Amino acid sequence: MAEDLFPHLHWDRVFAATQETLYMTALSGVATFILGIALGLALFLTARGGLFQNRILYSVISLVVNIFRSIPFIILIVLLIPFTKALVGTILGANAALPALIVGAAPFYARLVEIALREVDKGVIEATRSMGARLSTLIFRVLLPESSPALVSGITVTLIALVSYSAMAGVIGAGGLGNLAYLEGFQRNHNDVTLVATVTILVIVFIIQFCGDVITSLLDKR
Repeated sequence: MAEDLFPHLHWDRVFAATQETLYMTALSGVATFILGIALGLALFLTARGGLFQNRILYSVISLVVNIFRSIPFIILIVLLIPFTKALVGTILGANAALPALIVGAAPFYARLVEIALREVDKGVIEATRSMGARLSTLIFRVLLPESSPALVSGITVTLIALVSYSAMAGVIGAGGLGNLAYLEGFQRNHNDVTLVATVTILVIVFIIQFCGDVITSLLDKR
């Protein structure tokens, strides 16, 4: 029955492609989370009214974030080919997609982090500062914990975007479900392969969204 419905489908290739998609999403997601938090904190602290208000530094960071956030991902991959080849040694495969995935997603998440930090009660921040707390204490004991629901919600949205980015990267040889859907499905006119690859991507997205919603609700104290 399955062979009649999916005559061109090889499940071992689907599993391999799914693993590659999960690999790209997980590694780039961790790097995006770390870089996004760092950039978001830099934007928040140097913004007008921030602890280290610095208009020039804020403008520079904001400009870099806006530039990389605005470049369409498929164009970003092409622009980063020389950098990717120098860093990874190849422009094909899952590892070759990581630099573009991180550079494309980290600025996007940084803006979400900045927005989340701005929602932290200023009274709590001022009370912490008045007690002589160090910057590290303020960041790790106040800012990040107080904004954690919004941070998790933001990284959930970003991870879903990364799944989409990884599918686009697959079209130019990065592997994963996007590569399977394009090479095995679209180019060979095997609609069953395209369908299964698409459904698998949707399942991954639904799982990420569900997990993100659960964690956000657990962290939300309101």
